[in-house]
Amino acid sequence: MKFTVKERYDIEDLLRIMELLRSEEGCVWDREQDHHTIRNNFIEESYEAVEAIDRDDPVLLQEELGDVLLQVVFHARMEEEAGRFSFSDVCDGICKKLVYRHPHVFGDTAVENSGQVLENWDRLKKAEKHQETAASTLQAVSKALPALVRAAKVQKRAGKVGFEYPTLADAIGDLRSEIEELEEALGQQDRDAAFGEMGDILFSAANVSRLMKADPEEALTRSTEKFIRRFSMMEEAAKRKGTELTSCNVDELNELWREAKKEEN
Repeated sequence: MKFTVKERYDIEDLLRIMELLRSEEGCVWDREQDHHTIRNNFIEESYEAVEAIDRDDPVLLQEELGDVLLQVVFHARMEEEAGRFSFSDVCDGICKKLVYRHPHVFGDTAVENSGQVLENWDRLKKAEKHQETAASTLQAVSKALPALVRAAKVQKRAGKVGFEYPTLADAIGDLRSEIEELEEALGQQDRDAAFGEMGDILFSAANVSRLMKADPEEALTRSTEKFIRRFSMMEEAAKRKGTELTSCNVDELNELWREAKKEEN
């Protein structure tokens, strides 16, 4: 195998390493993979990079960005082997997109603020993607996005054509009505209807969060972390009392939960 071990590598080395790993003299596992088998790896690595950002950890971020880049190189290598496109084509495509969508930098378009930059970006993107109707812009939102992220993005695009609640209070009112509809479906023991209403509640809640200028995905993430933190405090409190959570009844668990909330606040 022709490969030189170095003190420092660059992108060309990474491409060469992936080529070798996928070759007959490389790694059997890497050769066996296809786009679908490593699909979730891409998602997981991206989220780990986001976690490094949230933690303001530059050392971890450097590592995680490398893992994300590996996924890009891995998928590009598979396509190059199939003769469809290469990593170079990927780079060429994104460079052309950036030049095209920044006419105020690479052309003669004048802008006064970042808002106009975003307006130009959306206009050029619609033209590039042949999104000629409002509905097509909603349909273009990736179905692979986390549900809350996708909901907020779809709602935002619908809002750009005026389909938006006039006030936050109106959106909260809609959320209340969806909860009432869920209660009605549950009262009728209509499981399918209740399932649909539960989705409507989550969609409405995402809309309320968005109108509050609070990203719904981040809001839910924070609440989940808060729940874990309080649950841990509950467990510690139970241990101090010489018991386990599994031995507590509902009333005792609720009391521990109230204590945890009070202690945290």
